[in-house]
Amino acid sequence: MATEIAALQRISSDKSRRIQAITGQVKILALNALIEAARAGEMGRGFSVVAQEVRAIGAEVESVAKALEVELSNRIAGLQVRVKSFAEESQTTRLIDLALNAVELIDRNLYERTCDVRWWATDAALVACAAAPARATSDHATARLGIILDAYTVYLDLWICDLQGKVLAHGRPDRYPDVVGRNVADQAWFQRAAALPDGDAYVAADVMCQPLLNGAQVATYCASIRQEGNSRAAPIGVLAIHFDWQAQARAIVEGVRVADEDRARTRVLLVDARQRVIAASDGRGVLEETLPLAIAGRDSGADLDPRTGRTVAFHRTPGYETYAGLGWYGVIVQSAT
Repeated sequence: MATEIAALQRISSDKSRRIQAITGQVKILALNALIEAARAGEMGRGFSVVAQEVRAIGAEVESVAKALEVELSNRIAGLQVRVKSFAEESQTTRLIDLALNAVELIDRNLYERTCDVRWWATDAALVACAAAPARATSDHATARLGIILDAYTVYLDLWICDLQGKVLAHGRPDRYPDVVGRNVADQAWFQRAAALPDGDAYVAADVMCQPLLNGAQVATYCASIRQEGNSRAAPIGVLAIHFDWQAQARAIVEGVRVADEDRARTRVLLVDARQRVIAASDGRGVLEETLPLAIAGRDSGADLDPRTGRTVAFHRTPGYETYAGLGWYGVIVQSAT
């Protein structure tokens, strides 16, 4: 639209100048005719009248042409301003939509994790291990957890813990040999999980680096293991599942559909409720950078920095199904062209 309007402006200006050039020629011809009429004396009087009318018509045409050019220029300038505003608004809306897309994709993924942990916490092998820790029940639970991990590749490991925080069994003893017997009672996710009211409740922890998994970035989800797998029975342990955050989140932010011509100047981010960067399409600042958002009570918005031309668009998590989310935001940071 902007290109077509600019072309229209050029055409209007060219045609207006052409009209003015023609009326200029008409005025010169009229002047010449008046001179010749004056030379002819009485016999040229009638022709003099015609020449004066031609000159007057030329002047009127020139005036109309100038007025037309001014009016068209003003209208076109106004239209250009509106089109620019519309284009900027459309681009802003697009960036907010992309931010929403990023956080929605991860929320849908993490909703499934909340279902997984509550379901697996009722597994008979896990219940038996938590109820009566022994070599046989631990080995059986380890084998069962290994089968689950083979089917669900988005997890780094699954842990069964007793109510004192001791890890009784986990699914990848070959990869992480020092997990069994370690105590995790000091970790915030365990403390919250040990206090869950029933088997329907769960813990969704902030993204962190887990030392017992070689410092890998994980999103940990927990549910309580209860006697006989009954959600209303007394708790006997905790199941913690460690989502492979770095790989899965990176796939989300890199998969947001930014136009190819804009990709080099665009960062797609996920930030947590503390505005800490937890995923970045360029891989920079994860779990280290804080991105201050001018939220001002808004669930979504976009702000342009007039000094740098940088636009920051954001959208708060809407949650998904029964997963309310953790107050995270999808964010698009786009520098000026």
